[in-house]
Amino acid sequence: MGKIVKFISKALVWLLCLPILFYQRCISPFTPPSCRFTPTCSEYAREAIVKHGPIKGLYLAIRRILRCHPWGGSGYDPVP
Repeated sequence: MGKIVKFISKALVWLLCLPILFYQRCISPFTPPSCRFTPTCSEYAREAIVKHGPIKGLYLAIRRILRCHPWGGSGYDPVP
């Protein structure tokens, strides 16, 4: 049973990272840099999903994206 859960978790991580990688490689190079944080929001999301798994990683990524606005913070904000 544990192997199945681990496989499903890894598959979800892979599926969640695909759109992020597509954005980083195909869309982001053609837009001006505008992220207020280091690492960028897309890199943060990918790292959080890989490090913490699909559920907590997605939660951290969404929380970070919601903070990325003109009145939000800025600077160095690593994945916890």
